Amino acid sequence: MTDACAELDAWATQLDERIVPHRWEGRLRRALEAEAVAASTRMEGVAVTVADTLKILADDPPEAVSREDRALVVGYRDATRFVQRRADDGNLAWNRELVVGVQDRVLAGERGAGAGVLRSRAVWVSRADGEVVFETPDHEEVPTLVDDACAQIDGSDWHPAIAAAWLHVAIAAIHPFRDGNGRTARVLASLAMYRGGFRHPAFTSLEEWWGRHPAGYYASFACLGPTFDRTADVTPFVTSHVRAQVAQVRELAVRQQRDGLLWVALENLLDELTLPPRLANALYDSVFGRDVTTGYYRDLADTSPATARNDLAAARAAGLLASEGRTRGRRYLPGPRLLPLLAKAIGAPEATELAIAATLGRRAADAATPPPRAAQV
Repeated sequence: MTDACAELDAWATQLDERIVPHRWEGRLRRALEAEAVAASTRMEGVAVTVADTLKILADDPPEAVSREDRALVVGYRDATRFVQRRADDGNLAWNRELVVGVQDRVLAGERGAGAGVLRSRAVWVSRADGEVVFETPDHEEVPTLVDDACAQIDGSDWHPAIAAAWLHVAIAAIHPFRDGNGRTARVLASLAMYRGGFRHPAFTSLEEWWGRHPAGYYASFACLGPTFDRTADVTPFVTSHVRAQVAQVRELAVRQQRDGLLWVALENLLDELTLPPRLANALYDSVFGRDVTTGYYRDLADTSPATARNDLAAARAAGLLASEGRTRGRRYLPGPRLLPLLAKAIGAPEATELAIAATLGRRAADAATPPPRAAQV
């Protein structure tokens, strides 16, 4: 993993040195956060989309998402922000209370699901058909095993990517809780990267990668065998995890360039039409086929309800947005002029989402040159 870790180090420097519009940087972080939350919760059977998650986190939840699922989405987001706050203030320590605190937030404090307490009975990992594929350690061993795992991370000098991978598989194997083990393991893995200096969201949103490659994710746990064993060789999982980290950051480096170019093009378009640049928040979602509500836009643009309504009405009058529904149920979609004007601005051959994405993607790929010592993944 030496070359892979060296590439991650190089990407960390390169991504930090890139200059992107301040407003776009905030949207990038919000988008990656929503994608990671949606992916991780979907992997545990919570059927939410990225669009649903963005609105839930903006306190404008879709009616189709149940109250319980909304709570789990918010809980996962709160867990990730909790550990980052603790890491930022320098008082975070790898210990049992940290692990329990993360799981408590992941389950949104739902005591009936076992939030905030280590399990007190046996559990098994089963397939959808009920077949047991992994027997976890006895519940009486769990406190000591969690303490030992934390001590291992706290006392090691491993590269953060190695530490993140090992902690992920260790927590998953120990299975210290009745529920939320996978999400807790993934949050803690992200924390290991974050605390190790990899603070760009490209390094702390690996859940989105796993969500797109679930078969590979679950297959990587095969190295644990059928029964918990402290001496199991988890090198295959660590290798898979680090390679996924490299592949994810390569993709996100291109995406940061692509979507940053899109953001600048949208702001330039708004400037030409003498519309406020904050409307790029609404147009950006529209380009990707996500509808926008007044409440959602208000949260994105950090403005008053009246200003949000006026902004969206102005964009609709300019043909950049179209609306459906009335009053609180009104949704804003791409207007008839949005894609044609955007395609002209960036030199896309056609006024379609595909042509615009392809044009921006080619430019982004040219700009996102991989750093030296690229690892084979």
